[in-house]
Amino acid sequence: MRHALALAREAADVHGEVPVAAVLVGADGRRLAEGWNRNIAEHDPSAHAEIVALREGGRALGNHRLLGTTLYVTLEPCAMCAMAMVHARITRLVFAARDPKTGACGSVFDLLADPRHNHRVQVEAGVLAEEASAMLSNYFRAKRGKPPVGG
Repeated sequence: MRHALALAREAADVHGEVPVAAVLVGADGRRLAEGWNRNIAEHDPSAHAEIVALREGGRALGNHRLLGTTLYVTLEPCAMCAMAMVHARITRLVFAARDPKTGACGSVFDLLADPRHNHRVQVEAGVLAEEASAMLSNYFRAKRGKPPVGG
């Protein structure tokens, strides 16, 4: 998660993107892929950090199924990203901050726990949540010309 937070910081500071990042790790603990939000720079509403990492992971493994993998994300995934994880068959999701507006892994929706899907993703929430939340809050505060909050 620390690496994902560093990527999120870079996404905001260097690329002007919302600071969300994802890191995909294989069953052996090896980092397979990473991504950060690129929807602003690429003019692509689907270029969320998770989608970028899943695409890169599929290329790295030579397969659209990412069996045995864990995806670390700095913000609770939205519905699009949650369903991409189901389709990719990732094993586990670990995320930092909850998203009370569009979170689809327990906050607004809980798509990964829906028994109607043919695959279940294990979820661990709240890992380094305060740091991720502060980074996101301060990004949007800076956009509005407000001083940063602690974190």
